Amino acid sequence: MTTSTLVPKEVLGVYRPGSAHMVGDGFPVRNLFPSNELDQAVDPFLLLDYAGPQIFGPTDHPRGVGEHPHRGFETVTIMYQGAVAHRDSAGNAGVIGPGDVQWMTAASGVVHEELHEADWARKGGIFQAIQLWVNLPRSRKMSAPGYQTLLNAEIPKAELAGGAGHVRVIAGSFQGRKGPAHTVTPVELYDLAVVAGHRAKLNLPDGHNTSVFVVQGLVSMNGSRDAEEAELIVCRRNGSLVVIEAREDSRILILSGQPIGEPIARYGPFVMNTKLELVQAVEDYKAGKMGHLS
Repeated sequence: MTTSTLVPKEVLGVYRPGSAHMVGDGFPVRNLFPSNELDQAVDPFLLLDYAGPQIFGPTDHPRGVGEHPHRGFETVTIMYQGAVAHRDSAGNAGVIGPGDVQWMTAASGVVHEELHEADWARKGGIFQAIQLWVNLPRSRKMSAPGYQTLLNAEIPKAELAGGAGHVRVIAGSFQGRKGPAHTVTPVELYDLAVVAGHRAKLNLPDGHNTSVFVVQGLVSMNGSRDAEEAELIVCRRNGSLVVIEAREDSRILILSGQPIGEPIARYGPFVMNTKLELVQAVEDYKAGKMGHLS
């Protein structure tokens, strides 16, 4: 099927960050959701925090977020500049730098820390990253935790037609290239670079919730108003064609996923289906059932 016969995805709106705050002492974030109350429109995604870009001075005491728990979802950290060191109570540890992605499945519960990597912190520099939370269906919320480090060299790249730019496939598939991330529910996650004056045409699944986040530049999509840095274009589920027009050289993150469609109950670092399950999560954490970092 050619793009000329595909039905364009309808744009719901263009959203600016709904809040801005510091996470720990190392992640100055602008939040796109849930602060904009887009739960149903972005399901299965739960949160998008855009950290930076911000300059951090040299330090011997790495900034970041110390030991804290999660249950019921996955955290996905995409690095653009800087470096983050992770370790968790399931025994996983790793460092991600520019172009790398960390995909942690908290599921039944883990405790972890996220800090600026020590060598990078000693030098200082520009820090820029995105963290997503991806929901898990009820049937998988209490499954075993998991962890994936997706290095830049392992993420396949596809060139766009006509020299328009390229697509890095983190999850899902594009032009026969399959992303390395293993996802619980169907997710397409692409990192795009689009050259000024060019178009990127994508065919995404009909029925998926699809959003376009502008990391850098100025773009429009399927007739939307121009969206600039740190703005999010959100689509309705209908249709499959996405046409992105770059007014400037642009860096874009595409989020597209099959909606889970289950009740969402949130309390801080826990996302379950009911309030009773949230109470249990708090009790389990306090009882040490999610472990601790030594």
